[in-house]
Amino acid sequence: MLLEDLKVVIKVAECRSITAAAIELDMRTATASAAVKRVEKSLGFELFTRTTRQLRLSASGEKYLPQCEQAMAMLDKAKQSMKDDLDIIDGDIRIALSSDLGRNVVTPWLDEIMDKHPNLKLRVNITDSNVDFYRDSIDIALRYGSPNDANVYGFKICDVPRVLCASPEYLEHAGSPKHPNDLVSHQGLLYQLYDILHSTWQFRKGKQQFKVKISGERASNDGDLVRRWCVAGKGIALKSCLDMSNDLLSGKVQRLLKGTKPSKRSCGSFSRAVSPLHPLPVLSATCLKPTLMHY
Repeated sequence: MLLEDLKVVIKVAECRSITAAAIELDMRTATASAAVKRVEKSLGFELFTRTTRQLRLSASGEKYLPQCEQAMAMLDKAKQSMKDDLDIIDGDIRIALSSDLGRNVVTPWLDEIMDKHPNLKLRVNITDSNVDFYRDSIDIALRYGSPNDANVYGFKICDVPRVLCASPEYLEHAGSPKHPNDLVSHQGLLYQLYDILHSTWQFRKGKQQFKVKISGERASNDGDLVRRWCVAGKGIALKSCLDMSNDLLSGKVQRLLKGTKPSKRSCGSFSRAVSPLHPLPVLSATCLKPTLMHY
């Protein structure tokens, strides 16, 4: 019995589908099905009960799989322990990044990681949409905000201040707002996700808090496009300082309402429920946090 076949069986049990397991393991469905059959033949009993609509563990499978998973976990732990001693990280990493964060901040960090660990294979999904870790075959996601799924393991890396900004060209013809309420007469560059327009911007000045309903002719579900609009002088944007750091330093955009603080956002690392020994949380904890804190 091959260990690789057992891994396929465990993945099939997790996904409740040979096809879904094959997609996650990046193999043909027929190959995954053959692996299941080899294990069942070696054991002498069926692990799964198959119908036209679903696949579920048989009574024998329910007894056998937990023991198999425990054994595989012990092997993985031993293997990871050896890699830790040798400072080795290898295999595939399928990572989802929000558009601005991925393109402008994380990509250089990923290049450094791959230079240090040449046996890594990187698969990057750039999207601002919520990630379905099982459907999209994602190992780890770096996101603003908090996870909304109890099955997702995650931790906050840091709080990220946001900045209200516009290009000098826009300010030259539209003027610069002096108070949060002045924003109602400006062109807001808005973020929209799943038909929800994020048009209420919140600010704090001392003990005062402001909520301003922003209007604008441009909205997008791509944060990087909002940034580009801002640089091009199309309006005022409320963005993460990480996303705008290079543009602020270069003078392409200017910070507005400096005495007023927009609400912060948290940046976190999220993945499917995994062991603390899994290299992905270790990677993001040890490498990404210093990168973000640098900004």
